[in-house]
Amino acid sequence: MTRVDPFEPEERRELAPANEYMSVPVTILCGELGAGKTTLLSRLLEEDEREIAVLVNDVGAVNVDADLVEARTDLTTGEEVLALENGCICCSLGGELSRSVIQLWKEHEFEYLVVEASGVGEPEPIARQFVRGPAGGPYDLDAVVTVVDARRFYDRFGDSTAAAPPAQQGTDETGSRPLGDLLLEQIEFCDLLVVNKCDLVSEEERERVVALLETLQPRADIVTTEYGDVDPTMLLDSGRFDLEAASDAAGWKQAIEADAALEVSHTDDHKTPVDEHDHSDGHDHGGHVHPPERYGIEVDTYHRRRPFHPERFLAVLADLPAGLVRAKGLCWIAGRERQAITMSYAGTETSLEVTGRWIASLSADRQAAFRDTQPDLSWDEEWGDRETRLALIGRNLSMDELTARLDDCLLTDAEMDADWSVFENPAPTGMGDTTTVSSVE
Repeated sequence: MTRVDPFEPEERRELAPANEYMSVPVTILCGELGAGKTTLLSRLLEEDEREIAVLVNDVGAVNVDADLVEARTDLTTGEEVLALENGCICCSLGGELSRSVIQLWKEHEFEYLVVEASGVGEPEPIARQFVRGPAGGPYDLDAVVTVVDARRFYDRFGDSTAAAPPAQQGTDETGSRPLGDLLLEQIEFCDLLVVNKCDLVSEEERERVVALLETLQPRADIVTTEYGDVDPTMLLDSGRFDLEAASDAAGWKQAIEADAALEVSHTDDHKTPVDEHDHSDGHDHGGHVHPPERYGIEVDTYHRRRPFHPERFLAVLADLPAGLVRAKGLCWIAGRERQAITMSYAGTETSLEVTGRWIASLSADRQAAFRDTQPDLSWDEEWGDRETRLALIGRNLSMDELTARLDDCLLTDAEMDADWSVFENPAPTGMGDTTTVSSVE
C-alpha cells in the first residue's frame, strides 16, 4: 500500500510501499522535567556510533533541551535536532509530530530516531502515531523509556513525611492535569524504567522506589543508575515495544481486570462502559497483579453498584490518606447518570474526567446492540451497567479503613429515592471535562 505523500515531490526521499525500505527504529524518551532525560540522551549520542536523529520537544518558548543536546553533541547546523516548541507532542500536536518525523526521514539519512518528549507529554498518544499513524510507514517503534528521578519519586510517593517537590506540584500547561498524574502515566505506559540520580537516595530508599515502580508497572524492565549512565543497548534496538501489552500493563489496570475476571468466574458480573476517548480509560484487558510485599505495598480493588454522593465523595478526595500512592478507575456519581467518569489520584491531587458514557444512558436500540456483542455484560434492570470499580495502590495503608470511608460516600436508601439534581455537584459533565481536587496537607 502506498501512503499519500504530504510533501513536495522534489524532497529528498519519497514515501514508498512499506516493504520497499527498511523502517527506522524509534525510541521515545519520557520523564518529568529535571529527571535527567537530556543527560541520558547526550551520553547516548556520545557513546553510540550509529547516526541518530533526535526530535526534542519542550513546552517553553525557548527549546532549552534542544540547545543542550546541540551543545553536547557538537552539532554545527542544528538541522540534526528537530524541535517542536509550541506544546507537548501528544494529542494537540499529533499532526505536527507526524509531519515533522516524516519530513525528517525524507530530508536526512540516519539509522535511528530518538524522540525526547516534554515533561508533561503523555507517551501513549505519541506511541500510537508510530504504530497506527502516518509515521508508522517509515518508522518502527522499538521502545518507550521513562526516566524517573529517584529522589523526587521517593519524596513524593515513598515517604509520607516528606513534602512533594515543587517540580511535581500543580497542573500541566493546560491548567487541568495534575502533574503527579502525568508522571504516573509516563511510568505506567513504558517498556523500560530508568531510575536516575540514585546517588541522591540511600540503598533502602532506592529499593523502595523500585518496589513501588514494580507495582505501578509490572511489565517494564527497571534499571537503576546515576548521571544518566545507561548502556545504549538497553535503549536502542531492544525490541521491547508492543502496543497492546503496553496499553494493558499498568498495575491499576491489572488489578481491576483481575478483580473483574474473578467476579465473572463466580457471578458472571462484568461490564464495560462506552469508550469515547482515544486514551485508555480503565477497561482494557490485563493480567493479575503480584505486588511486592516488602515495604508494606498493597494493591486492592473497590467495586460497588451504588452511586457516590457528590459532596461526600469530593470531601473524601480532599482528605485521602498519605499512604495512598495510586487510585484509578471508573466511578458513578449521583447526578451524572450519563457520564462514565474516570477518577485518577496521584500524589496529592485527584482528577475526575468524563471519559465515556454508560451503555445504559444510550437509546434502547444502541443498548441492545452493545449488549448483543457483550453477552457477559452484567446488567441491573434499573441502572444498567453503571458502577464504581477502582484500583487502590498504597503502602502501610489500612485498605479496610479507606474502603469504609468510600462506603460512607455512597447514597443511603433514602437518598436513592431522592431528587439527585438538588445535590451540590462539582463533578464534570462534558466529554473531556476535568475536575481537580487537592488533598488537605
